[in-house]
Parts: sequence; C-alpha cells; structure tokens
Amino acid sequence: MNDRKANSGIRYRRMMADDLPAAHKLSLSTLWPHRLEDWKFVHELGEGIVAEGESGIIGTIMCWLHGSNYASLGMTIVSPDHRHQGIAKELVSRILEEIGNRTVMLNTTANGVPLFERFGFVQSGWAHRHQGSVFRTPFVPLGPGERIRPTSPRDEAALANMANRSTGVPGATVIKHLLTVGDAVAIDRYGELIAFAALRKFGLGYVIGPVVAPDAERAKALIAHWAGTHAGSFVRVDVPGSSGLSPWLIEMGLVQVDETVTSMVRGEPPRPEPAVTRFALLSHSLG
Repeated sequence: MNDRKANSGIRYRRMMADDLPAAHKLSLSTLWPHRLEDWKFVHELGEGIVAEGESGIIGTIMCWLHGSNYASLGMTIVSPDHRHQGIAKELVSRILEEIGNRTVMLNTTANGVPLFERFGFVQSGWAHRHQGSVFRTPFVPLGPGERIRPTSPRDEAALANMANRSTGVPGATVIKHLLTVGDAVAIDRYGELIAFAALRKFGLGYVIGPVVAPDAERAKALIAHWAGTHAGSFVRVDVPGSSGLSPWLIEMGLVQVDETVTSMVRGEPPRPEPAVTRFALLSHSLG
C-alpha cells in the first residue's frame, strides 16, 4: 500500500519489522499479554498497517492470507489516547483493500463488534479464553493402539492436512512456521496420526493450540498432556464455544476469563470436515 495521510494528519503505512517494538509497546498500553516475540511470530506470517501520529505509532492492524479464497484479520489496536477519532475504521478499511475479495475471519471483543458489522461481518460463533496454573492433570485414557508421541519434521504434511480439514482453510504455511517456534505432540494409532496439539511460549507463559482431534476425549488427552508437562506454569487455551471443553478446563484449574470473544466472518464461511474438529485455536488472530 502507498503511504497516505488522512485528513486528521495521521499517516497510514505498511507495517515493517522495525515497527514491532513500538507495536509491542502499544499493545502493552492496552493490557495485551503479547511479548515482542509474539509480535514477530504473527508478523512473519502476515502483513499489517500502522497509523502514525506525532507521538509515533498509535494504531495497528494485520491480516494473514490463506490461499486465494480466505484471510484472517487481527491485532487491531488503537492507543487509548487516540480512540473515537475514526482510526480503527480507517485501518479496517485499508486492510480490507489489501485482502480483496477473500472471505475474511476474525475474533473480536464486544467493543469491536459494531465496528466490524459496519464492514459486513456477521457473527459466526464464540471463543472462550481459559488460563491459569495446573498442578494436577486428569487422566484421559486413549483407545486401543493409541499413544501420544512427539511429532517430527516428517509429520508436517499430516499435521497440515488435519489442520486444513478441521477449519476448511489452507494452513500448511502456518503449521510450518508454528513448528519453528513451538512443539507438537500427536496421537498415533497403529502408525497413523489422528490428532495433534501444539504448545509454544506466549505472553506470561505458554499457550496450547491448535488442538485438532476427531472427538473431545482425544482433545482432552492432548491438552492434559501439555498441562501436565508444564505443571505449575501459566498456561492459556482458547477454545471455540462449540468445543464443549470449558467445564472440563475449569475443573482442571484453567479458569475462564470473563469476556467472551465473538467470532465473525465476511463472505462465504469455510466448510470444515465433520470427521475432525479444531478444539483449540492457534491464536485469536490466526484462528
């Protein structure tokens, strides 16, 4: 995109790697838990726009393209001192120009819903954030011939295939990048991978996700594995409202944060395969 100034004198331009420390500082001002490393992770996968005022970067937004038909949108932040000036609306308008005619998906708080509705987004679901420290994990039995094992580079194609099927959206690039910064385990059934869960450092501790499995019990087994491996650490899991996992996570000590995140879509929603389900998100931004 070309650098342009709005009538207010605010400059809007493409986000560069050198902007990430300022973007991180901006997110801290709004109490987001992201580390600078978390910003680098999402920026390496996508592209963004910053709003720049006299004091520096006062707004951000990012998008991630998933093939020619889908995109996700996130990291929409405006400095508390510059809200109600149309900056968020301008950022959304400009990033949607970049995305083009793709179906766009996002997760937003209740405050963001009216803004995105103006651009044609409609509610498609909810997401619940669970977090805390787990000191005792429940035992979740597996089926005959099943075991949880670490993944290796040779499993990358199988993981990407499961991720694609669980969302209906191409995800090979995201999975490849995720495995450079985090770890993954899978449920192996007689040599075939049928479920997986990733874990990476994030914010105050670790985040578990995505979790992809054919049913809730296997998803629980994978989450319990990571929670047990990192007993006593701060752990976060973001689950779709349809997952049914929230009561179980709460019992395990991962309390549900009060605010429910609204999932929204603009365009024809993707069609996941019913045989495999995404039980936990990679992140609010990337889904």
